[in-house]
Amino acid sequence: MFARIFAQTLEVQAHCDLPCGVYDPAQARIEAESIKGIIAKVDENDDPDFRTRAILIKEQRAELVKHHLWVLWTDYFKPPHFEKYPQLHQLVNEATKLAGATGAKGSLDAKVADDLLAKIDEIAEIFWETKKS
Repeated sequence: MFARIFAQTLEVQAHCDLPCGVYDPAQARIEAESIKGIIAKVDENDDPDFRTRAILIKEQRAELVKHHLWVLWTDYFKPPHFEKYPQLHQLVNEATKLAGATGAKGSLDAKVADDLLAKIDEIAEIFWETKKS
């Protein structure tokens, strides 16, 4: 047991928590597309029970958008990415705010959902550029 505790360690470096290929901004985009679809369905339906359920689901999808963006920001993107793309911090901040309570989570405005999708697309463009190197 002591041999395992005091064994010499080997330092390794990896770009990601897991082998590359597990991160993808498409996850955030799928959830944001759901938000946009829910907003359209709520707009077409006057049933208060349906609307309540739909809004709850929309809010859950918004939390998932934030989660997926934060995972990219904290686990995938590394200092060299932020150096090459100095706007990346701001993009992730703006996108998570567009997904949050003052954005798509707290709104039924389709334009907010469109703005969120556009911001995710900007992040995705950078993400795919980093995969080329």
